[in-house]
Amino acid sequence: MGFGGFSWKRALGITKAKQQLSRKIGIPLTKSGRQRKLGSLFYPKSRKRRSNSGCLVMFILTSLFLLSTYSAIFAGEQIAELAIYSRKRCV
Repeated sequence: MGFGGFSWKRALGITKAKQQLSRKIGIPLTKSGRQRKLGSLFYPKSRKRRSNSGCLVMFILTSLFLLSTYSAIFAGEQIAELAIYSRKRCV
């Protein structure tokens, strides 16, 4: 670093190999690249460009909605059963 623009990693081909590996596996090898990719999963960049950005957020929100709906229905059934059971005990 700081040697007039010469990079021994580029000269040996390490940089090119890392780039090819990163493209092949689909996961960035740099810290900033991984953060950028993870951020794009959670926060869509714009509404005009429809891509798979934010798909994780939509999946989580849909799952939470379905789970809460199911638990509300299940809790309602349990309350109804308790009410029927308590009426039978009182009579």
